[in-house]
Amino acid sequence: MPSEQHLGSNGGAMLSRLGINAHLLSGEAGYRRAGIHQYIAQVLRHLPWEEGEPTYVVFTQQKDLFDDLPGITAVSSRLPTENRLFRILWEQLIWPWQLRQHRVSLLHSMAFVTPLFSSCPAIITVYDLSFYHFPERFPALQRWYLSSQTRRSCQRARRIITISESSRQDVHHFFGVPLSQIDVVVPGVDAAYRPLPPDEVGAFRQKQGLGRFVLHVGTLQPRKNIPVLLEAFARQDDSELKLVLVGGKGWLYDEIFQQVQALGLTERVVFTGYVPDDELPLWYNAAELLVFPSIYEGFGLPVVEAMACSTPVIASNSSSIPEAVGDAGLLFAPDDVETLAKQMTAVLTNPLLKDKLRQQGLVHAQTFSWERAGAETAAVYQRALQNQFATEDTEF
Repeated sequence: MPSEQHLGSNGGAMLSRLGINAHLLSGEAGYRRAGIHQYIAQVLRHLPWEEGEPTYVVFTQQKDLFDDLPGITAVSSRLPTENRLFRILWEQLIWPWQLRQHRVSLLHSMAFVTPLFSSCPAIITVYDLSFYHFPERFPALQRWYLSSQTRRSCQRARRIITISESSRQDVHHFFGVPLSQIDVVVPGVDAAYRPLPPDEVGAFRQKQGLGRFVLHVGTLQPRKNIPVLLEAFARQDDSELKLVLVGGKGWLYDEIFQQVQALGLTERVVFTGYVPDDELPLWYNAAELLVFPSIYEGFGLPVVEAMACSTPVIASNSSSIPEAVGDAGLLFAPDDVETLAKQMTAVLTNPLLKDKLRQQGLVHAQTFSWERAGAETAAVYQRALQNQFATEDTEF
């Protein structure tokens, strides 16, 4: 039997119980706590709820994330779902049984896949389709499961949530789902990401033993396009300038370390590994600029987090990233080392340009809100339920 912790309820006028799969929430420090983990945790923490409304049943091993929230019943499993194979076993075999046990009216899979053997109406969140764009960069079994089951889940879902218009178009293109069935709920920015006092930032730089540095935030993996950043950084004349790569090791990252050595950057490139959430705003504040050269992203949250900290941003113009950047940063083609190098030099040497990007970034970042993301997610639930009741009325 799963353990259950009562914390409250939510839903909407027509909703009795809504079951949310949040087993991708990670309790361990590392790359798995980036990206999807942050989106799931923040959206769930900002779902609107009022006394007397129905219950959200959140299936997760990380129940402590919701200890202070009314509106949620958190349910865990004995299976160690941090392991991918056990998580698949849970979502395909155990979750359908738990949905019936908790009398769930509508399920929401917050990570790509719904149960194969469940008749419960479903909503699915798709962050990106990198396994379709870059299949060669995924292990064969993982690629097969994600590709086949995401396609099936999207084609059967009542509604689909994506985190950018780019991902919305991808789901439409690859799976043939009507655009009218796909909702975009973009991420927000936590209040912790803000300009910090200069003395606090200076003390942090001193503690880290760093002077001026360029920052990259993201898991070390191929689509982050870090080799292009390394080449552009190697063209900077300031020998005292460093490049800091914040993020845990993901997969196929050996090329990055090999290139650092080949370019003679061993003393100028700093690998921090995974950085705790409460420390990340200090890294943004201390940096001269953030460079985000990724080839493909579902959204690109570090771009907006950096802007919220008043840090200039240079980013690639691929996939969803221009949506995150807006008009507040500089863009370059992800394979254009020369342009990136020139843009970095311009920001690093032109105080007027740097100040302009700082101010534009602060204004742009204020348009992203986790409260809005939670409210928009709840609105998707209501649209799905209204569709359900309309269908039932028609059938009657």
